[in-house]
Amino acid sequence: MRSKTSQFILLLAIFIVALNLRPAITSIGPMLDIVREDLALSNTQVSLLTVIPVICMGVFAMLAPILNQSIGLHKTMYLMLLVLAIATGLRFVVSSFTYLLLTALGVGIAIAVIGPLLSALIKQYFPHHVAVVVGIYSFGMGMGATLSTGLTAVFYEASDSSYAFALAIWSVLAIVGIIAWKITASHPLEVKQATELAIKKGENPWRSRTAWSFLLFFGLQSALFFSILTWLVPIAVTNGMTLLHAGTLLSMMTIVQIVMNIGFPILLQRFASRTPALVGILLIGMLSIAFMWTAQPILFAVGVLLMGFPLGGLFPIALLMPMDATDTAEETNTWTAMMQTGGFIMGGILPLFIAMLYDYTANHQVTLFVFLLLFVAMLVLALRIGKSTRKA
Repeated sequence: MRSKTSQFILLLAIFIVALNLRPAITSIGPMLDIVREDLALSNTQVSLLTVIPVICMGVFAMLAPILNQSIGLHKTMYLMLLVLAIATGLRFVVSSFTYLLLTALGVGIAIAVIGPLLSALIKQYFPHHVAVVVGIYSFGMGMGATLSTGLTAVFYEASDSSYAFALAIWSVLAIVGIIAWKITASHPLEVKQATELAIKKGENPWRSRTAWSFLLFFGLQSALFFSILTWLVPIAVTNGMTLLHAGTLLSMMTIVQIVMNIGFPILLQRFASRTPALVGILLIGMLSIAFMWTAQPILFAVGVLLMGFPLGGLFPIALLMPMDATDTAEETNTWTAMMQTGGFIMGGILPLFIAMLYDYTANHQVTLFVFLLLFVAMLVLALRIGKSTRKA
């Protein structure tokens, strides 16, 4: 049993590490057009800087239980935070598209491993407060996304228009994460691996319809999240906003998002069925698209702010699904890794498809229509998996 002090230290470490799980990806969005023009790239090419990390987060998610078993939790977390710091920091000294793609690869691998381990930690060390801690975890990620989307343009302006500096500065967060994790080292941590007997007794998520439903839902919400954070600034600039104003609007949206990150999972605990709440935020998302579709400045801004509700609410509910459906930390680790493996691959491929569509149509109304289709697909899934999956 860990003391209250060590529990608090662990919560703080989870929050600080969670801060690092989005900025290396979401900071690309405000710089998308600038990088594209500087390196003479197509929209499809430049979108790979966000697509590759997301796909890697899926492809390499299964490394989490493997590394945890082979070198332990602490060493794995140190290693991945170091990879994240180096990959992000290298963006300051390289401007070649190839090298930027390699940094995106490193970012994706690091986040792929960190995510499932944090979920398993929450399940193991906070079994009676899962929703609250998931809210803190989601709040950390939302805060990281907010800081990166809002301040990247500021760093760009302050550094005499250096997008390399604006992208690389986020490596500082990873260094802070390493320090935070070092502090937790005085209170030993581990995520127990499933024994062979436990694996035989537990349900294999790859053979579970429920787990596949989780995977599809997670993939759709990931695709929506990364697509919007990648393309919202270019859409706003196309509608006549300046880069700084568009970045500010995006930051306001992510403020709404982080409130939902921490508030929505706690709210859900009060209801036996999650369907009404899920359907509600999905309908808000559709209304948001309708407002943005008008391209009228005020209505567009209202639509962007409304988008913060589904972006903030969908991720924590997706994260809670495998936690609620499993009994042990090792099961949670396996189910979460499976969900994120397929889900993040989906979440990476769909934004690439959107970039290809825009290269072909040069019309962001088509981009908004794809966002709407994602909401419709999630609504169909929500009617199937929106009910509470909590075990008695």
